[in-house]
Amino acid sequence: MNNHKTREDDYKERRQHLENLSDAQLKQRFWDLADQATSPLIDLAYSHTSPAIERSVLLRMGFSSIEAAALVKLVLAHNLIGKGAGHVVYRYANIKQISIRESGLELIQGKGFEDVIKSFEVTK
Repeated sequence: MNNHKTREDDYKERRQHLENLSDAQLKQRFWDLADQATSPLIDLAYSHTSPAIERSVLLRMGFSSIEAAALVKLVLAHNLIGKGAGHVVYRYANIKQISIRESGLELIQGKGFEDVIKSFEVTK
């Protein structure tokens, strides 16, 4: 007793618009469709973040979990979360010409946020 319905295969009909494409054209079509499918995800990633994501970035930059949590808290307090906590640390390091580590530690002490805010041309 097989209750499964047999699928009517319409493969040949559905592939007609691809029949005359070369391998190179098929490959390009694949990548175009992949770009279309992933573009909204990439846009979302650029415009949305969370404290957890920002802590994760800082951990990968070499900060401890306690340091990362403190930095994210301060970045949030200064309305810079949209810029990214790692970017804030990096930006300040470039402004002061110091290491990433030194930059993060100074920011944890509350130093440098005014410089970073000015560099991003952000109004409070």
